[in-house]
Amino acid sequence: MNKFTTLKSIPAYLPMVNVDTDMIIPKQFLKTIKRTGLGKNLFYEMRYDNNGAEVKDFIFNQSPFNKSKILITGKNFGCGSSREHAPWALLDFGITCVISSSYADIFYNNCFKNGILPIEITEEEIKEVSDYSKRKEEIYVNLPDQKIVFGNKEVKFEIDPFKKKCLIEGLDDIALSLEKSEKISAYENKLKVNKPWIFND
Repeated sequence: MNKFTTLKSIPAYLPMVNVDTDMIIPKQFLKTIKRTGLGKNLFYEMRYDNNGAEVKDFIFNQSPFNKSKILITGKNFGCGSSREHAPWALLDFGITCVISSSYADIFYNNCFKNGILPIEITEEEIKEVSDYSKRKEEIYVNLPDQKIVFGNKEVKFEIDPFKKKCLIEGLDDIALSLEKSEKISAYENKLKVNKPWIFND
């Protein structure tokens, strides 16, 4: 998993509430267990018409927002089913930070496991940042200092210290387990001595 410390990008604003995981990545694209290749189908039913052509009015089909790494959106983002394909699709498109006033719990936790920073700020602060996004200028996200900087303004955000550490150090669940590899090996060696029959073929 890539480390996350700071990020600069022109943000894309999706002014919708209760965006569920089926809207983020529809069910017909869930057949894969690969984390790549899903970005082209992100928000598929809003990005494309019935003939598969791009809907010009949709934010991710417009320059420079089609290159955004930051998504600003409405409350309760990522609700619905628990599919991990949703953060996979966002990440494959290039989104590594989502800014909302609230999230569905499972989606929120899945973001951290995939290197995406989900920032939670107030709806008033969302309005400020989203209004600024219309300028098509970069905003700056600083995870170590827990702040968003745009123009001459700054918004602070809260985050769980352990989740923050995992993002900064690029630690997913597997990497966290590997950090304890010496203790795991020591336990296995002790087990071989005390209960050798467990290891018999």
